[in-house]
Amino acid sequence: MTETMQRIVLARRPQGEPVDEDFRLEEAPMPTPGDGEVLVRVTNMSLDPYMRGRMDDAKSYAKPVEIDHTMEGGAVGEVIASNHPNFAPGDFAFGMFGWASHGCLPGKELRKLDPAHGPVTNALGVLGMPGFTGWFGLMEYGRPKAGETLVVAAATGPVGSMVGQMAKDLGLRVVGIAGGAEKCKLAKDTFGFDECLDHRAYANAKALRAALQEACPNGVDIYFENVAGKVLEAVLPLMNVGGRIPVCGMIAWYNAGALGGNQQGEKDQLPKMWRTILVNRLHVHGFIISDHFARFPDFLSDAGPRVASGKIKTVEDVAEGLENAPRAFMNMLKGGNFGKQIVKVAD
Repeated sequence: MTETMQRIVLARRPQGEPVDEDFRLEEAPMPTPGDGEVLVRVTNMSLDPYMRGRMDDAKSYAKPVEIDHTMEGGAVGEVIASNHPNFAPGDFAFGMFGWASHGCLPGKELRKLDPAHGPVTNALGVLGMPGFTGWFGLMEYGRPKAGETLVVAAATGPVGSMVGQMAKDLGLRVVGIAGGAEKCKLAKDTFGFDECLDHRAYANAKALRAALQEACPNGVDIYFENVAGKVLEAVLPLMNVGGRIPVCGMIAWYNAGALGGNQQGEKDQLPKMWRTILVNRLHVHGFIISDHFARFPDFLSDAGPRVASGKIKTVEDVAEGLENAPRAFMNMLKGGNFGKQIVKVAD
């Protein structure tokens, strides 16, 4: 075993969009597992939009990453040393190891993985936190019913594709919104969406709304909110009375910092949106998925067989090498990824 490991730390807090100088790749001492702990050699790590919020020093549902500390995130890897009875060298595990080549955590914080049940990278996406986020938000707060219409943006990402595929399987009309014609083709041909609109093809929310109105002739019953921005402005007036909006993210506003949108002198849309929520008696429910992990076994029981049978499909965008994680992360925030963004750290 080598005496050092590699990690990527937060070098400084971003001002708007992250840049290379906000990150630093460095060597660190190899951790030694203590009582009940497990040392893992990371093979793949996850990149997710929520990580952008953790880079800001702002009040939120979780503490920000500290300067000069390892960027946080989930990863999978092979156990190389263990002081926990449930893990042995050669086992595979998921844990919050961060952007690093190795990680050491208490065994009670790890999820044991069986490669015989499918790729271990599924624990980063379709059968991990993103897939769980989509499943829980849809089933708990979307309350889908056959014959209804659902709209979801970031449609080919791990959250959006789970939402759309689950809704389609439950008998809903599913309309996705994605960035680019190729992603829209993926949403329809691979994930089975009824329609998908390329938001880049529309100059503003009004134009996108007109296209959505054609794609949703019966209005919108569920809007799964993970993007905000122009998409939210386009969808909200099309919501039916009693519509449901599970809110799990707002990617379009992340680089504006903790204050959200309206950082570029845009017209304040809040009064109009608030009135729409009132008049249409909408059910808007924000949720943080980490509050609901008691339901994770229910998710695996429901979604696991669907993934195994191929009813729910997944697509991965793999960046090679830990050193390339920052660039892949910045590209993902701009919609440059094609499917679930992961980083291959080692074989």
